[in-house]
Amino acid sequence: MGAADAVSLTRSLVRFDTINPPGRERDCARYAGAMLEEWGFKVDYHEYEDTRTSVVARLGGSGAKPPLCLTGHLDVVPLGTRKWTKDPFSGETDGDRLFGRGTSDMKAGIAAILLAARSFAGKLSGKPGLVLVLTAAEEGGCIGSQHLVQTQLLGKAGAMIVGEPTSNYPCVGHKGSLKFYARFRGVSAHGSMPELGVNAIYKAAKAVGALEAFDFQAPRHAVMGGPTMNVGTFQGGQGVNLVPDEASVGVDIRTVPGMDHERLLGRLRGMLGDEVQLDVFSNMNAVWTQPEQEWVQRVFEIAGRHLGEKPQPKTAPYNTDAGNLLRAYRGAPTVVLGPGEAAQAHQTDEYVSMERIRQSVAIYEDLIKDWTRA
Repeated sequence: MGAADAVSLTRSLVRFDTINPPGRERDCARYAGAMLEEWGFKVDYHEYEDTRTSVVARLGGSGAKPPLCLTGHLDVVPLGTRKWTKDPFSGETDGDRLFGRGTSDMKAGIAAILLAARSFAGKLSGKPGLVLVLTAAEEGGCIGSQHLVQTQLLGKAGAMIVGEPTSNYPCVGHKGSLKFYARFRGVSAHGSMPELGVNAIYKAAKAVGALEAFDFQAPRHAVMGGPTMNVGTFQGGQGVNLVPDEASVGVDIRTVPGMDHERLLGRLRGMLGDEVQLDVFSNMNAVWTQPEQEWVQRVFEIAGRHLGEKPQPKTAPYNTDAGNLLRAYRGAPTVVLGPGEAAQAHQTDEYVSMERIRQSVAIYEDLIKDWTRA
């Protein structure tokens, strides 16, 4: 499709304020869904909460081979505390750069997926088809895809392309995500008589020390490296003159293939003691497809032609909806490949290369053509 289309569609998507929280993806989802319906797709919407809308769209399909899935998320992260020099929602340009919140992460990817799909309108009858999955609430725990997997809307897919920012370099997976709040209870008392209370912050502080020293006892993965842990939040107490009766810490663990999350949680509970309450809000295994897998080699070959280099096995540093979607698309080889720049994700004055958006449309078109001709 026309090069200008990819850029103008990205700009149109950026104009929808889908900052999460609160998200409010419905208008953006309906905008994308209306286009897909116009191009002949069968479109379903799913809302797990008011205005938190995901889209599942299908085109073509034959029984012989399941469709190819292309997926991305509609929500974006907050603007942050640093002042922007560009309007985050108007899609300003400067040279090759298109600025705005979500340009790289990942409305450029959504635009490229949509435009590549448009090229096949009316052409996939009786052929392996396409399924497009545009999710709400990916940022902060992939909640939208978690709810989507519990429905029957996803159907089947034989392979999956996640349009997250990789500068169009195909990545063969990413670490898993295990995120939880560890909550501790105490007994309130006056700050002048702490012996009459039980200090929940002290309990939480001891827990943080134990978490910092935690040994995963997991071998390093050849491409992903080792698992990681970050204690990202610490909350507790209502006043300096009160013994705090509750405290919590927020923990973000990234796992590698082969790690058993339930066993890991069991070890953590044992270490933190009987009093801890673990509220797990994100639990997705690592995503990994062997680079030697036949379709992945096709992706390397096709993307490599556009990139001018033969891709080597790499993984993305961040998490994606694939960890949830693979519960429906079990065994589907998966690559993360999109036009955004990973280093621009969540940044002030976030931007994407317009040339990369155009390139990603061409790569997606070639990958769809390759999959659906069989």
